[in-house]
Amino acid sequence: MDGKNSKEANAHSTTDATASTTASSVAMMRRERMAENYLVIWVDETIDPNNEHCQQILAELRGVVNQINLCTTTVQCVQWLNESNEETSFLISSGAFGQKLVPDIHEMPKLDAIYIFCTNTEHHEQWAKNWTKIKGVHTSIKPICDALKIAVKQYNQNNMSVSIIGANEEGSTENLNQLEPTFMYSQIFKEILLDIKHVQEATKDLVKFCQDKYHGNVKETKIIEEFEHTYQPSNAIWWYTRECFTYKMLNRALRTLDGDIIIRMGFFLCDVHRQIEILHKTQVSQYHESPFTVFRGQGLSIANFDN
Repeated sequence: MDGKNSKEANAHSTTDATASTTASSVAMMRRERMAENYLVIWVDETIDPNNEHCQQILAELRGVVNQINLCTTTVQCVQWLNESNEETSFLISSGAFGQKLVPDIHEMPKLDAIYIFCTNTEHHEQWAKNWTKIKGVHTSIKPICDALKIAVKQYNQNNMSVSIIGANEEGSTENLNQLEPTFMYSQIFKEILLDIKHVQEATKDLVKFCQDKYHGNVKETKIIEEFEHTYQPSNAIWWYTRECFTYKMLNRALRTLDGDIIIRMGFFLCDVHRQIEILHKTQVSQYHESPFTVFRGQGLSIANFDN
């Protein structure tokens, strides 16, 4: 290898190493601010966060998923995916990068879906049809956002943990010992939170915390401001069932047993619990204490099913 080629090789190696180091450090910084259990990774060598068009795309994406990680090299993208082993990832890739990346990342279990964002749909649709996780090839961001909304909603439904215990089993130590530890921990958390006297400042503290988590997210910031001025214990269920930060953060916290967020949202969790109790007492009389059947459909990964 001559001197020129050697320098070029060293430069290329240094660039890859720098990209890898940058991806790692940014990943650690961003993960500390995760509010949701999923993220979007956007990989394209032409991404420029200072570009107005790029900023518009980011604003639209953050209206669906708060955490958007930008990569301008395939090295960064792969490292993001390897380090995001606790969160589910949705990948948006340029056509050229996608064609190189997909064979290497397609089987990663935490990669939920891939969207190709390009200008030449005819060319990229040819190879994309061979990969089941590629959900579409698009020339604009809107159909990708629409698809993400559906995917995120399905993810939230499929990852909502449900544990059922009969009223006559609550005092049975044998039955309680057979329950999942996570359910038992959540019950302990609930009992502790219900015993705590929550002060009025708790709402302000949660608002400040959420404003930091969703900093730069215009859509969620407006909803957080609305929550600050309109929230009442009597509308807790309405806020919980709304597709916004309350639902996303609390579900993630309960699923991962994130004590910090559970405590910060403790007053809200208690309000939801008490409102459900009131509704139950009101509605149960309509059935005259007769048993009735309810159904719930839920998708499960093989790992969760085995558990």
